[in-house]
Amino acid sequence: QVQLVESGGGSVQAGGSLRLSCVASGRIFSINGLGWYRQAPGKQRELVASISSESSISYADSVTGRFAISRDNAKNAVYLQMNSLKPEDTAVYYCNAVVQTGALSPKRNWWGQGAQVTVSS
Repeated sequence: QVQLVESGGGSVQAGGSLRLSCVASGRIFSINGLGWYRQAPGKQRELVASISSESSISYADSVTGRFAISRDNAKNAVYLQMNSLKPEDTAVYYCNAVVQTGALSPKRNWWGQGAQVTVSS
């Protein structure tokens, strides 16, 4: 029904930058909240950044000042610009979208397939 396709992961050295992209497609009536989560090996998935339909933004303390989230409503896309990357940012990054598939449909969470980000020291 709804697909989220991520791109832009990869491997960089500490201090480098990467930009993640996520595009939603399928049966979409409206997209409300968008966010990026990450999960490192042996750890729980955590929220990295989120942006509401009104473009209200929040960040995890660990990435504030280094990461920037943005959205393009015309493209059903959300982006995560990651600067000054650290080894502890190494994780699989997941895109999340809260989507309505119809005017009377409930809001549901949808997830991307994940993008590996590896930061070496």
